[in-house]
Amino acid sequence: MQTVHKMYRVEKSKIGFLKFIFEAYDNLAVITTLDAKDGLVRLAIAPGCSPEAVAVMEDLKKDIMINEV
Repeated sequence: MQTVHKMYRVEKSKIGFLKFIFEAYDNLAVITTLDAKDGLVRLAIAPGCSPEAVAVMEDLKKDIMINEV
């Protein structure tokens, strides 16, 4: 199993919030900011955790703008 990488465009003001959310889920995923001005982030998902990480992102879409790139 390998780390899965997904890229998202999010509200730039919410990047820090997303980082804190995923830090709370120990070893689920790590968010890296690729372009803060455009709100482009990469989610590095731990092996075997893809369904859970995607579920978290889908749930967050209810409150903030998140689009997979």
